[in-house]
This record gives sequence, C-alpha cells and structure tokens, in this order.
Amino acid sequence: MKVEVVPHDPTWRIKFEHESKLVALALGENVIAIHHIGSTAIPYIYAKPIIDMLVEVKDIAKVEPQNSQMAVLGYIAMGEFGLPGRRFFRKHDENGKRTHHVHAFEANFSELQRHLAFRDYMIAHPEEAHIYSELKRQLAKQYPEDINGYMDGKDGFIKDREKRALEWKRQNLSLQQNT
Repeated sequence: MKVEVVPHDPTWRIKFEHESKLVALALGENVIAIHHIGSTAIPYIYAKPIIDMLVEVKDIAKVEPQNSQMAVLGYIAMGEFGLPGRRFFRKHDENGKRTHHVHAFEANFSELQRHLAFRDYMIAHPEEAHIYSELKRQLAKQYPEDINGYMDGKDGFIKDREKRALEWKRQNLSLQQNT
C-alpha cells in the first residue's frame, strides 16, 4: 500500500458526518455513538486521507449480522483484524483507493477509550499534534511503499502519547467531579 500523507482537509469533517449517518443506519439500533477518530479528526495536521470512524455499540455480537448492510455501502468486513473485541470494515472508492475505516467496539471497551483520549489530547495540545504531523510526514517519505514500516515508525510515539492522553483525561474527569 502506498503511504500518502497530505495537509489537513477541512472537508474531512463533512465527509465523516455524511458517512457516519449511513453507517448508523446500516448498523441500526445497536449504535450508541459514532466518533471521528484518527488524524483526519485532528485539525491542522497531515494525515492519510482516510476517514476513521469509531462506532460505539451496545453489543459487539450484533455487528456481524449487519455485514451485508455495510457491504451495500461499499464496506468490506474484516472481522477483528488483529484487535480482539473489535469489528473492522474498510471502504474504497471506484479507483480502489481506500477512503474509510470503521472500527466498532462495545461501549466502555478500553480500546474505545484509548482512541478517544488520544484524539482529544492531540486536539487540546496542538504542539504535540504538530510533532506527530511532522513524524508522519518524515515516515511517509522514508517508507513511501511500506505501510508496515510507516506504522512501526509511529508506534512508539503513539504509545507514549496514549499514556499521556489517558492520564490527562483522568485528571480532567477528576477536576470536573470536584467542581
């Protein structure tokens, strides 16, 4: 897979909003919420132009029976795809270029919280987001045809910032509860 990171596109938010409504209809009453995650959800940073959606569901077992509804929207069901407790879908445009990812998790699952904390931390800390953006640009140049090299290159940064993000989120929740 070619690794391409591009400047932030303000239409990514609109694309997320449009697609999330379709996904909500396809997955039905099991859906609690759909969140825009990944780099396209973080303003002003470079990103792979793929809209990542995190779907919070009541019961993960009720997602697979909706695979055919997701297929009508153009999604390919990938099962857990390496993350136990997740259901993963990907979508490509008419030229075969990947455009969307859907990550479905049951509510209160730790992976769900990790993704949201990372996104929120990056939005609240633009200097950290800029460092992440520059790392992504460097890795895309270093590994233009090697998605695994690109992903491995981001891994340490992401894990470190996820820890910071989860602690930051815990501190914010504690402050809110004390006020």
